[in-house]
Amino acid sequence: MEDLNSLKNRINLSKLIVFLYVIAFGIIVCGLFFCSQTDPAKPSNTEPLAEAREVYLTPVTLPDKLEFANESVPLSNFDVRESLDREMLSVANFHSQTLLYIKKTNRYFAVIEPILRKNGVPNDFKFLAMAESGFLDKIVSPAGAAGIWQFMKGAAIENGLEINEEVDERYNFEKSTEAACKFLKTAYSKYGNWTMVAASYNAGVSGIKRQEEFQNSNNYYDLLLNEETSRYLFRILALKLIVGDPIKYGFKVTEQEKYPIIPVREIKVAESIKNLADFARSNTINYKLFKQFNPWLKQTYLRNPKQKNYTLKIPELGKYRSFVFADQPVDH
Repeated sequence: MEDLNSLKNRINLSKLIVFLYVIAFGIIVCGLFFCSQTDPAKPSNTEPLAEAREVYLTPVTLPDKLEFANESVPLSNFDVRESLDREMLSVANFHSQTLLYIKKTNRYFAVIEPILRKNGVPNDFKFLAMAESGFLDKIVSPAGAAGIWQFMKGAAIENGLEINEEVDERYNFEKSTEAACKFLKTAYSKYGNWTMVAASYNAGVSGIKRQEEFQNSNNYYDLLLNEETSRYLFRILALKLIVGDPIKYGFKVTEQEKYPIIPVREIKVAESIKNLADFARSNTINYKLFKQFNPWLKQTYLRNPKQKNYTLKIPELGKYRSFVFADQPVDH
């Protein structure tokens, strides 16, 4: 009898569970049905949401007129215009890199501009340095070009830079800029126009000269050149337009957000320094910062066997950074 009652109880419990499932299923179905109905008196929210999510990428607006080093760029030529458009799109949409370029302008242009002006080289060539290295002073190309102006070793020595076991002046910003001016002025004496000078900086004077003679033209915009050189000047022009007027092309960097110009104190040395880390410490900075401001020193020492005069930079950090070093005499 007890077994029969237990069986009846289990059957009743199963029926109750099934009944509850049916009720729950009905509630869910009704809820879905009513939720799917749209009140005709109310506007649908789906359309405004769809419109809000629409994002368009638009072309970069090209100028009607443009010059490089006071020489007109023939933008009326379709091939010239499309070449510039390609580089403008590349620079304008490489946001992280372009923002970094803009942030570096004050610090690096402050050095380059006076040297270009002193040597009679057009100011637009500061964008050539930017195109070459992005102002990364320790960058080395696969071919071995080094420094902000990306000099090959032979061209660097030819234009007055010292390169040996201890020193590589391709990494000396001021001296390499002077050497670049020397190269550019020599090239200008051969071509008579700055546009071809810029092209020769990329392809070499002899390389451009060969194409000039073969194609019987000294107009960069008319020459068929290798891919890199054919794009080279247009990249410089794109940097001139976008970095030179960032707001116009959608980049907003305040003066406070740009990298500051760090003042430096110069120390003249004509002797050897056996430990540059100790030398840095004796001048109240760490070795890392010393090398950052003197990247042309290749070793941890400067033997200087010929007792040449060198100028070392010590950053006057002030508000930018502070150090507390004990005043200890250091044997140089």
